[in-house]
Amino acid sequence: MVIDTLLAHELVRTLGTRRVLDGVSLTAAPGHRIGLIGENGAGKSTLLRLLAGTDEPDSGTVVRPADLGFLHQELPFAADATIADVLGDALREARTDLAELDRLAAALAAEPDDAALLDAYGARLDQAQLHEAWDADRRAGIILDRLGLGGVPRTRAIASLSGGQRGRLALAALLIRRPAALLLDEPTNHLDDDAAAFVEEQLRGMTGVVVVASHDRAFLDAVCTDLIDLDPALGGPVRYGGAYSAYLAEKRAERERWERRHAEEQEELGELRRSVAVTARNVALDGLRRDNEKMGYGHRAGRVQQQISRRVRNAARRLAELEREQVPAPPPPLRFHPRPLTGTAAADADADVGEPWLSLRDVRVPGRLVLDHLDLKPGDRLLVTGPNGAGKSTLLAVLAGRQAAEGRLRRRPGLTTGLLAQDTVFDRPERTVRETYERTLGQERAEAVPLRSLGLLGERDLDLRVGELSVGQRRRLALALLVADPPELLLLDEPTNHLSPRLADELEEALGTDGPGAIVVASHDRWLRARWQGSLLRLG
Repeated sequence: MVIDTLLAHELVRTLGTRRVLDGVSLTAAPGHRIGLIGENGAGKSTLLRLLAGTDEPDSGTVVRPADLGFLHQELPFAADATIADVLGDALREARTDLAELDRLAAALAAEPDDAALLDAYGARLDQAQLHEAWDADRRAGIILDRLGLGGVPRTRAIASLSGGQRGRLALAALLIRRPAALLLDEPTNHLDDDAAAFVEEQLRGMTGVVVVASHDRAFLDAVCTDLIDLDPALGGPVRYGGAYSAYLAEKRAERERWERRHAEEQEELGELRRSVAVTARNVALDGLRRDNEKMGYGHRAGRVQQQISRRVRNAARRLAELEREQVPAPPPPLRFHPRPLTGTAAADADADVGEPWLSLRDVRVPGRLVLDHLDLKPGDRLLVTGPNGAGKSTLLAVLAGRQAAEGRLRRRPGLTTGLLAQDTVFDRPERTVRETYERTLGQERAEAVPLRSLGLLGERDLDLRVGELSVGQRRRLALALLVADPPELLLLDEPTNHLSPRLADELEEALGTDGPGAIVVASHDRWLRARWQGSLLRLG
């Protein structure tokens, strides 16, 4: 029996002391393209490795198609292998199918009534059609060209390629091969807009199973038929039908239901507390009056008191139950927390309206940046785009005062500036995350905006030393410091890198809110760029 559906049942995987996956199940039938989303560390890459068979679960089972391709972080070839070797391996199945069809056709010409030969020919023909074998060589050339590798000599050794080129070559090999099941981990890394759109088109055209882990919201929306959110939930991972836009709509509806239920419960709690307090007081007062009243009236009043006491007990029981099991308030979305302007600062802000905080004229950083003019005013929202090497990061460094430049630059005296750079370095790597946050912001500000309330770092990360953090975790800590105490001019270089789609959405919304500051963002994020509501500056 040919297995064409990918099945995972109750997968459990513990890495070190942390249970990364706890009873995860998944069914992926041909034609379904499933996106795995969630915070860093939620288990997306771990799940892909279990599905691929490159890692084994502590418990649970996986049934997978034999014809399965997995996009590894590194190509499974020796360093001295060439691009031609990788292509030859990717085309091997298609060429084998065609050679076997030729052999079977010749055998059938000699024995046209042989049922076994007819069955074998039919099965091989189906397989060749699945792999689009007749078009494989032409398709290989197109795929290499569209992924930016068409001009690279096929005699080049893999070791001589850049990391981005190796990643694109690994992806190209899988698209050429067209396996029955395809597992991809962050496939749009190292791709420009045109290459990413081409990959999306290729994946939509595949008839088999596709499971992909990605932070790329535009990719998830263009490709996926289903999404699985691996972030912890009461019932485990949640599967959503539809692409990323449908997922967003459902998550908004979920949050509205959560907020409504929490509000209703809080209202009921208030009523119960008032009821218990008022009724209990009335019972006590009536009891005091009854001691001085006549026997008959006292007997009737006693029955009333018993009924009231029963209601008090019932209300108290319901109150205790609701307090014990009440729905928690939904976590607040990521938002900037500017300090309120008072006194002289407020007057200065009013005087600044309409006046540039920062002006650049004829700015040059030789070999890196050319910019004729730029003015930044209070409330400006500017998105800087352009290809790699166009000078986006250099411009942000110039605006932050970290990069010397030729030309004229006028900055308002006292202007506070903060930069989220792509390479985040902290001066005291021996300090913990918690200590770094508190010492940088000051105790009062750190208590006013607790780090855990921002949702950028998990509770288990707060006592790690900064030097032990991953690149993504260090970026999140740097972003948390800017969110908790934003400067007047906020400069963000690829801010959605290393953020889950949920956090990226929240940050994107926060960037668009009104405020006294100015924000400049440099980003390749297609989803963010497509929805940007502010000004646009394209370099290069």
